[in-house]
Amino acid sequence: MAYLFKRKGVVIVPKGDKTEDDILEVVLDSGAEEVNDNGDSFEIVSEASDYVAVRNALKQAGIDYDSAEASWVPTLQVPVDLEGARRMIRVIEALEDSDDVQDVFANGDIPDDVLAQLDDE
Repeated sequence: MAYLFKRKGVVIVPKGDKTEDDILEVVLDSGAEEVNDNGDSFEIVSEASDYVAVRNALKQAGIDYDSAEASWVPTLQVPVDLEGARRMIRVIEALEDSDDVQDVFANGDIPDDVLAQLDDE
């Protein structure tokens, strides 16, 4: 299933008082491909070889980041309903509990309304 994912650089920046445009302005010339708004943080995606340059651009601009790493990013996200989200979460948790598993990546896209239902359970 590796063909469903691409190796990318991913840097997570807490929002604070920064806007998406503020972040884009800092990282665009360092190889960033996109900036995604994840609610309370921004996800900066780049080629895997460029995430160090993105991290350094943020440092030079005085912007803190929570994490910076090469990661597997899905090429296609599949929306899941409530039952599909429950199943996906159970499988991910079971895999993460295995001592033989280092990382788990998924391409399921859980909509906000389904996340709210899961939080209520």
